[in-house]
Amino acid sequence: MTKKYVDSVLVDLTTEEENARNQEITEWNNTALNRALDILRIKRNALLVETDWMANSDITMSNDWKTYRQSLRDLTNGLDTVEKVEAVEFPKKPGA
Repeated sequence: MTKKYVDSVLVDLTTEEENARNQEITEWNNTALNRALDILRIKRNALLVETDWMANSDITMSNDWKTYRQSLRDLTNGLDTVEKVEAVEFPKKPGA
């Protein structure tokens, strides 16, 4: 049985408290993929922002940069497990 501190004394959780805690843990685990994807998208979006200026109409973007940017946009395709998200390797910037 799970325990908690009440006034510096370790006591057992009630059945209701333990059920609520188990539900919280289940919900946390069930949203792990979404959290991992959110973190990946934040990193990916930051890399895209760094190159947004190249998409201006008065600049001719090279095919290497177009491919790089498209690879970034496609990065989350097919990622359906946390393990796949954690294994993602970001594409290399052209000329890097």
